[in-house]
Amino acid sequence: MTWSPQQLSPEHPPVRSGNIGVLLVNLGTPDAPTTQAVKKYLLEFLSDRRVVEIPPIAWQPILRGIILNTRPKKSAQAYAQVWGKHGSPLATLTADQAEALQVRLGESVQVGWGMRYGNPSIEQELTRLKDAGCDRILLAPMYPQYCGATTATVVDKAGEALGKMRWQPTLRTMPPYHDDPAYITALAQDLTRQLDALTFEPEVLLLSFHGMPERTLPAGDPYHCHCQKTARLLEAEMKAMGKRPDMRFVTTFQSRFGRAKWLEPATDDTLEAEGKAGTRRMAIAAPGFAVDCLETLEELAIQGAEQFAEAGGEEFAALSCLNSSEAGMEMLEIITRRELSGWI
Repeated sequence: MTWSPQQLSPEHPPVRSGNIGVLLVNLGTPDAPTTQAVKKYLLEFLSDRRVVEIPPIAWQPILRGIILNTRPKKSAQAYAQVWGKHGSPLATLTADQAEALQVRLGESVQVGWGMRYGNPSIEQELTRLKDAGCDRILLAPMYPQYCGATTATVVDKAGEALGKMRWQPTLRTMPPYHDDPAYITALAQDLTRQLDALTFEPEVLLLSFHGMPERTLPAGDPYHCHCQKTARLLEAEMKAMGKRPDMRFVTTFQSRFGRAKWLEPATDDTLEAEGKAGTRRMAIAAPGFAVDCLETLEELAIQGAEQFAEAGGEEFAALSCLNSSEAGMEMLEIITRRELSGWI
């Protein structure tokens, strides 16, 4: 049922309630492209038991004694290459999405955004929305494909925040949307738009998803299956449009970390293999990312281009994520309104 306006007696103290909130949540980002800021961010990120499943007694000495003394400087240099005048692209683009969604949903809903790691935090934003009278909040993890290391840890953190509240808001969680027709349509339309604007015709469209350790698959995490289904549905949708019937679709996984075996094929290995096999024109997209970030703007657009060229490739284009594009925001509005059903 929809909310009925409160009828308070004249002597009742003012109460801010009855409002509806939406909180978009993305992974996170350091506050600045500096070694110290990246170190702080990585400490929080890599200390999450859902991200690194090694027992803390074994993992923390490695993290604090080795990784945090070597990786932050290199990562800070990578962040510096993509940092914008308004800050981290992940944060600014997520803020753009929240602003655009606010316009689409109107005054009946308050839209905020937060980060699982870094600022603004989930706790800060849930508290802000609650203090603004939102006693019903839709928590929206911006991960199309469900993974314990992404979606689940957002829900975990929201639960921690609720545990500190005497008067808790009612919380709904937006489900993964890896096979949602609105998502597949948005991807197909936006990627086709970008491909049409290129000065060359790609032989291959590489669909690169963020990697996860291979052990997560037999452990029961549906992430690999969700990625494969997204890729399969997207290929079918784009081919149904009747354009580029000869373009090959290849699905890969990026951002390997550590010595464990990760989901394959790896994006960097595939870029090299395609170039050496004679592929000369390639486009790459990252449909698992809601907005562009370090992994798309530096790892794919910069490093990926270099890897493909060194292997013999000649033409390369890194396509943008949905971000706050018309197709992307249409999709987000459709899904959000559906999940708000009964509240608005």
